[in-house]
Amino acid sequence: MAAPLIYISFPGTAREALSFYRDVFGGNLSLHSYKDHGRTDGPQNAVAHGVLDGVVALAGSDAATGEQPVRVEGLMLSLLGTAEPPILHEWFDKLCVDGTSINPLVQRPWDGSDGQVTDRYGLRWLIGYEPEA
Repeated sequence: MAAPLIYISFPGTAREALSFYRDVFGGNLSLHSYKDHGRTDGPQNAVAHGVLDGVVALAGSDAATGEQPVRVEGLMLSLLGTAEPPILHEWFDKLCVDGTSINPLVQRPWDGSDGQVTDRYGLRWLIGYEPEA
């Protein structure tokens, strides 16, 4: 069964943003331009469709003329328990670069560890894990 795929309309920064996420999470990135897709509703070198395929999967494009780019309020992308703790800490630290740490990734009173960060592209991430049994 397939899970939902987060698809983001970027304000002309899709190539940069999706490459950043590949550098953070790893995986394979494929990018296709407006020209590749025969589109005329934006710059020919803009990203019409991009997909990061890996442990963390994301997709996106540059918003076409007249379309609104992403604006996120009240939403977090959760990576709770999606990797081993050292990897989750690495991801958190990388997402913090030019972003904003809202809560550090530390152990909480309930014995789990989590943290929140808004990355440089405005996406808010919840990253954490439970202690090993």
